[in-house]
Amino acid sequence: MILDSVIKIKSYEKIVHVLRRHGITFFPYIVIFLAILLIPIAVYYLFTSAFIGIMQNPATLPLIIIVASAYYMSTVLFFYSFFTEFYLDAWIITNDRLVDVRQISLFSRTVAEVDLYQIQDISSEIHGFFPTIFNYGNIYLQTAGPVPKFIIHNVHRPDKLRETIIELASEDKKHHT
Repeated sequence: MILDSVIKIKSYEKIVHVLRRHGITFFPYIVIFLAILLIPIAVYYLFTSAFIGIMQNPATLPLIIIVASAYYMSTVLFFYSFFTEFYLDAWIITNDRLVDVRQISLFSRTVAEVDLYQIQDISSEIHGFFPTIFNYGNIYLQTAGPVPKFIIHNVHRPDKLRETIIELASEDKKHHT
């Protein structure tokens, strides 16, 4: 993603972090995708004796190829749309603001931002077995601005990131008071 097309960086502003969800959080989608890809193969092997009579008809094989191709193409399309949503969700932290870029669907995106000096409360949570092992979790930001609550989902090392945001917010408050 080209950041200039999403946000306009001010002259005094510098990007501190560009965050995305932890890669391990996409693993369940990969497992589901692989399981969906194996369904036709499993059906074929489970019902091989039933398919022998159907396969005798010369018009059946092209029909099966068309149906299987449509099935696999739609499965890949759905996987691609999930991957696009996963990859293009981003949080950009600068020395002046936090920008939340949320990819809703393949052709839909929302961008919200909050100035760091408006942040009132920050908390982070790591909840569960896999998040604890792989050290990822959520960060909750309470603000005084038009967007009252920001949630940064499934980022790597949320405790360290929370401390970084606290430091940046205190620096930004010095410039605004």
